Amino acid sequence: MSRPHLVVHGHFYQPPRLDPFSGVMPFDPTAAPARDWNERISAECYRPNAELGNLGAMSWDLGPTLASWLAEADPVAHDGMAQPFHHSILPLASAADRRTEIRWGLRDFVVRFGRPATGLWLPETAVDIATLRMLADEGVTHTILAPWQAAGHELDTRRPVRVELGDGRSIVVALYDGLLSAGVSFDPSVTVDADAFVHHRLSPRFAEAPLQTGGPPLVVIATDGELYGHHQPHRDRFLARLVGSTAPPDQPFDTVPLAAALAEAGSRALPVATVRERTSWSCHHGVGRWAADCGCVADGGWKAPVRSAFDRLAGGVDALTERLAHDALGSADVWAARDAYVDVVVGIETPSAFAARVLGPRSGDAATATLAALMESQRWRLAMFASCGWFWEDPVRPETAGALRAAVQAARLMDGLAGTNLERRLAADLALVRGPGGETGDVILRAALAAVGQQVR
Repeated sequence: MSRPHLVVHGHFYQPPRLDPFSGVMPFDPTAAPARDWNERISAECYRPNAELGNLGAMSWDLGPTLASWLAEADPVAHDGMAQPFHHSILPLASAADRRTEIRWGLRDFVVRFGRPATGLWLPETAVDIATLRMLADEGVTHTILAPWQAAGHELDTRRPVRVELGDGRSIVVALYDGLLSAGVSFDPSVTVDADAFVHHRLSPRFAEAPLQTGGPPLVVIATDGELYGHHQPHRDRFLARLVGSTAPPDQPFDTVPLAAALAEAGSRALPVATVRERTSWSCHHGVGRWAADCGCVADGGWKAPVRSAFDRLAGGVDALTERLAHDALGSADVWAARDAYVDVVVGIETPSAFAARVLGPRSGDAATATLAALMESQRWRLAMFASCGWFWEDPVRPETAGALRAAVQAARLMDGLAGTNLERRLAADLALVRGPGGETGDVILRAALAAVGQQVR
C-alpha cells in the first residue's frame, strides 16, 4: 500500500472592503500599524506563507474579492483556487444568484490562473443538493465539507465520498478531519510544534483500521487560511515544518494536491453518501447564522429583518432590471449578460466592448449607458449578500457596514436610472431593525455611509 496522504487546505477570504462609491480601500486606524486590514493580514499571513513556499505545498481557495486586491497590492502572495465570487451563503440565495456567483468565481479563476477550476470551496461550506447540482452543471467535480454534513453507512473521513445528484450526475466530496481541523483552528497549543503534531496526532490517525477497499488513507485538515500567521502569530512556520520548505525528509506521509488525491481515490469505488441539507461548518443550526437569531451569537435578532430588507431591495432591483432591459435592450438576455459581466468586474473587458458583445447592433450610447448602470447595480446587489455581513453579533461592525454600503450603491444606481426611491425605501425598512446596543438600522446605515463621506439621498 502506498504511503498515507495529507492535504492541508486553507480557506483564504477577507470581507469586501472596497468603498463601492469611490472604488478605493478606506483607511482604517484599527489596523495600525498597517493602513487597512487587508494590508495588515497580508503582512502577517499571505506574504510570509508565499515566501516560505507554503502556498505551493497546500491546497487552498482564494476569494475573488481578496484576489483582486492581492493582484495589485501584494503580488508575491497572489495564487489560489476557486470560490463563489462574493462569498454569499448559496443555499439562502435564489437560483439565478447562485448561478451567477458560481460562474463569476469560476471565470475569475480562469482569468487569474489560466486553467479551469475542477474544485470549488462553498462559502462557510454551506451546502444543499441544489447547489451541488449547479456545481456539477458548471464542470466542478469536487468540493470539501465538514464530516457532520454527510451521512452514510460507516463513513470514514479518511476516504472521499460520492454524492449522487440525479440524472446521472454526481460530485466527489472530501470530508475534512473534524478533530484535527478543530485542534489546529482553535487550540494554539496544537500548532506550537509541527513534529509533535505529526507524532501525537497525525500518525495515529493514519494508523487506524485500514480502509476496506485498500488504498492509502487521506487526511484533510481544513481551516481558515488566515490562521497561519494572522489569527495565530508565527503559525506560517508551523505550516512550513508540516508540509513546506522546512519539513523533514522522513515525514511518514506524502503531501499531495487535493485534486490528485481525489483522482487516485476515485479510481476505486467510492462510498455513496447523502448531504445533510442546508448545513455549514460554522453554524450548528444549519445556515441560521446568516438569516435569523439561531443562537450562534448572543443576540442575533437583527439578522432576519436586515436580510428581509435586502431581499426586498433585490426584488426591486431585479424587477426594474427586467423592465428596463426589455425597454432598452431588446431581446438581449439580461441575466446571461449579468453572468458575463464578470469580465468587466475583473478588468479584462471594457464596458463598451461588453455592450457591443451583448447588444450587437443596438449598442448605441443610450443602450450602452443603460446596460452599464444595470450591470453595476446588479454587481453591488450581489455583493450586499456577502456572508460576513451576518456572521458576527452586532450590525455596527465594519462587515455589516460594508454590506449596507453595497446595498445603497445598488439602490442608488437603479434610482438614478429609473427615477425610483429604492434607497429611501431601504432606509425605511432598516428602521425596523434593532441592534444589541439599541441602535436602529437606519441609524446604523447612516453611520456606515458617513464613514465613507456619504449620506442617504
